[in-house]
Amino acid sequence: MNMRNQWPVLPVVAGLASGLLTGCGSGSGDSGGTGASVVMGMSDDVLATDPASGYDPGSWLLFDNVFQSLLSFPKGQTEPQPELAKECTFTDSRATVYRCTLKNGLKFSNGDPLTSKDVKFSFDRTLKINDPAGPAVMFPMLGSIDTPDAKTVVFHLKSSDATFPSKIASGAGSIVDHAQYDANGLRSDHKAVGSGPYKLDSFDKDQAVFSVNANYKGTAEVKNSGVTLKFFHGDRAALKKALLDGNVDIAYRGLSASDIAGLDQQDGNKGVEVIEGSSAEVQHLVFNMNDPVAGKLGVRKAMAYLVDRDALIQNVYQGTATPLYSIIPAGIVGHNTAFFDTYGARPSRAKAAAALRADGITGKVKLTLWSTPSRYGPATDEELKAIAGQLNASGLFDADVKSVAFDQYEKDIAAGKYGIYVKGWVPDYPDADNFTAPFFGKGNVLDNNYSNRTITGTLIPDTAAQSDRAATDKDFGRLQTIVATELPVLPVWQAKQYAVVRDGVYGLEYCLDASTVFRFWELSKS
Repeated sequence: MNMRNQWPVLPVVAGLASGLLTGCGSGSGDSGGTGASVVMGMSDDVLATDPASGYDPGSWLLFDNVFQSLLSFPKGQTEPQPELAKECTFTDSRATVYRCTLKNGLKFSNGDPLTSKDVKFSFDRTLKINDPAGPAVMFPMLGSIDTPDAKTVVFHLKSSDATFPSKIASGAGSIVDHAQYDANGLRSDHKAVGSGPYKLDSFDKDQAVFSVNANYKGTAEVKNSGVTLKFFHGDRAALKKALLDGNVDIAYRGLSASDIAGLDQQDGNKGVEVIEGSSAEVQHLVFNMNDPVAGKLGVRKAMAYLVDRDALIQNVYQGTATPLYSIIPAGIVGHNTAFFDTYGARPSRAKAAAALRADGITGKVKLTLWSTPSRYGPATDEELKAIAGQLNASGLFDADVKSVAFDQYEKDIAAGKYGIYVKGWVPDYPDADNFTAPFFGKGNVLDNNYSNRTITGTLIPDTAAQSDRAATDKDFGRLQTIVATELPVLPVWQAKQYAVVRDGVYGLEYCLDASTVFRFWELSKS
């Protein structure tokens, strides 16, 4: 599956925010805001302006600001709330019929009315086009959509899915104007017609220009007169220079750990500030369960006992990351510390050696860690080399690292050529389901040949049917314990988001949270 969150480029560095955001840039968006336009630079490209195609962080950033969904994630929250809808609810106990009532007087940015016809058209269109680079893969459960009147939409699901509200609150739920989009094909003119807080005025390979949508009717309160998004195509040095030269107000996604650390230490002299926020992005080592080496539980356990996350974060990420001991990250309901409880936080050569002996392995274990140089952040290769060094220092392993361009990397993983490889994950929606079902459910996106009947037959279906998400804790805890015991993956770190802003720019703390929604409307500049 070619999913947005099938491991896109991670932001600046990894780590988890441990508390409130810091820096004067984290003040209220109203403090000093003048309604001026804001210029933001980022290293990611926007791969699509059509919601039926884009499934990458850059595209969803555009969708979240140009289009509306029936529901949205309020700043700092992970529970979706009404946006285009006045109300939405499951009408049955099995979470298979979901009914939404639209607000009155909704319009697209071009003045066309927005009705239930547009909602049905948008979802039907995404599923019909089924673009391999699009979000249709998020809706296998969607059976049919009824529109009994202009303000009512009824979704009929093929199977129980209590996370459906979160899925339609994401960029995948963007509503388009049925009169402006082809039901059978994607737009190719780089234009967009939505009902969100902003209009897309222009788009080319170097920048996208947004202005405020006067027809917007929703929960956002816009604090600027527009946003220009400049693309630096992975050129970190150029992005940093543009920030320091004052050519962009905000640098988001793409600066290295050393850039962040350096700017954070010197920000008082540079006229810039580092703003940090929480994130639900994660990185794992993945084990191919059919591999003759990685397929041995003793090898996987020995690695789990030897990997020193703290050393990786200090030496590779310069203290800007947080160790991850769970497949469900901190801040998401259902998170526990199953890997910490099972393997501890400090490396243990004795326990690693015992795990190998228990599997009949007496000599050094020869293996290769496979990496890709930029897809998951600029430090990925360095990190994998550090892990190999930790394994070799134990005297139990003879490990090396090979790095392959991403396109070939994905093909080789799908072909089963790698025993151990790295993957990073950006969630579509902030729910434990999005960190478990794609990895351990039927047809998992990791291509690592792992399956567990209790997970696929009981735990994933049961949690999907539970509308009270807090009530899923026990089942998700059991799932995490199974994964920690069987070790198809080894969690390494959880990210936090960073942005660097020039003095007088406010509101960034409302753009960097676990919902993954970057809210242009919260930005202001004095």
